[in-house]
Amino acid sequence: MPGYKHLCRYCEQIIPLDSNVCPVCGRVNPTGPLRCPKCRSPIQKGWKNCSDCGLSLELVCPHCGENTFFGDYCDHCKEVLRIICKHCKTSQAPIGDRCIKCNKPLKL
Repeated sequence: MPGYKHLCRYCEQIIPLDSNVCPVCGRVNPTGPLRCPKCRSPIQKGWKNCSDCGLSLELVCPHCGENTFFGDYCDHCKEVLRIICKHCKTSQAPIGDRCIKCNKPLKL
């Protein structure tokens, strides 16, 4: 039965391969490759830029202010690397200075 279950990348518990959220620890994207928040191409921890679109994969966490790798969670405070537009309330990856929905300036 190999291939039906995989380890969660965060808590290392065995979970279904097609899980979008780990049923044990509750974190998103627990299986499969990390993906670029802009173009969704596979990325690896430690890369400085996405190999497809060139997005910088090093950023300042909007929660704790520490430099971190642009994965799903901050390496330091473990918060989800998302920001919410104060104008339209859209949740998005902090990949630019304007909202992806309403195009108004974001405060990072």
